[in-house]
Amino acid sequence: MSKAPNLQRTAMHLAASGVPVLPLRRGKVPFGNCPVCVGNACGGRPNMKTPGPCHCAGVCHAWAAATTDLAVITSPAWAAAWRRAVCVGYHPGGAGLTVVDLDDPDAVAWARAALPVTRTVPTTRGEHWIYRGIMASRNAVRPGVDIKSTMAYARYLGPGTGALADLPDAVRALAVKGGPAGRSAAHAAVVPAGVGGGECPHRTPAYLERGIAMAEQRITEASSAVHATVYRTFLAVLSTHGRCGCLTDAHVIRLFTAAQTKGESARHCADAWTNARTTLGL
Repeated sequence: MSKAPNLQRTAMHLAASGVPVLPLRRGKVPFGNCPVCVGNACGGRPNMKTPGPCHCAGVCHAWAAATTDLAVITSPAWAAAWRRAVCVGYHPGGAGLTVVDLDDPDAVAWARAALPVTRTVPTTRGEHWIYRGIMASRNAVRPGVDIKSTMAYARYLGPGTGALADLPDAVRALAVKGGPAGRSAAHAAVVPAGVGGGECPHRTPAYLERGIAMAEQRITEASSAVHATVYRTFLAVLSTHGRCGCLTDAHVIRLFTAAQTKGESARHCADAWTNARTTLGL
C-alpha cells in the first residue's frame, strides 16, 4: 500500500490545527522548484515572509511552500508530490513555534542541563525540543544543535510528549552568537547603561521601538545593494544605541531576521554586526 495517503492525511490533520505543511522527498528535503519557478524566476512569495504556495500551485520555494490550505494539500499537483514524498515537513515559524534540533546524545545532554523542559520528540539520532515562540533560524549554533523557526522547515515526527514551554532567552541568544563559545551579539555589542556617569537617554520604550522598527523597514524595503543596506542600518542602530545598554537580544534578533528575510545569511548578519561595532570602536 502506498504511504502517500497516510502522509497526506497526516498533513491535513496538522494543517487543520494551524501548522503549515509541505511534502519532503528522498533525502528529507523539499521538492525542487517547477520549471516556471526555477531560479526563483517567478519572483517567489512576496518577500518570502510567509508560508503558502506561489501562483504556480506547485510545491515550490522550499519552506515557503508550506500551507494550511486543505484545497492545496489535496490538489493534483500536491497529490503527485505526496506519491513521491518520504515524510511530512512543516514550517515551525508559521505555526508560532521554534524547534531546537538536537542531533546526538551530547547535544541532548546539553539541552537537559541548559534549557527549560518543553515538548520533546525523538528523532533518529537525538531529539527535537519544541518551544512556543518564533525567532531567526540558524544551523550549528553549537555542536549538534540547529534552530528551526522562521524561514526553515522541520520533519514532523509525531506529537511528542510534554507541554509546550515559552521560548527562553537561552535559545534566542544562540541565533546571534559569533561562535559556540562566544557571547551573544547583543551582549557583546553594548556596554552597561549609564556608562560615563550619565543617564541613558534612550530608555523611553517608544523611542527605542521606533528606532528598531525604522531599521527593520529600511532593510525590508531595500530593492538593491542589500548587503550595504544591512551594514549601514546596523551601523546606524549601533551608533545611536550601542553605548548605552538599550539593545537586547530581542532587538538584535529582529534586525537579523529582517536581513535574513531579504536573503542574507546568518553569517553575513554576524559579520556585518561585528564590522559595524569595529567601525564604531565598540
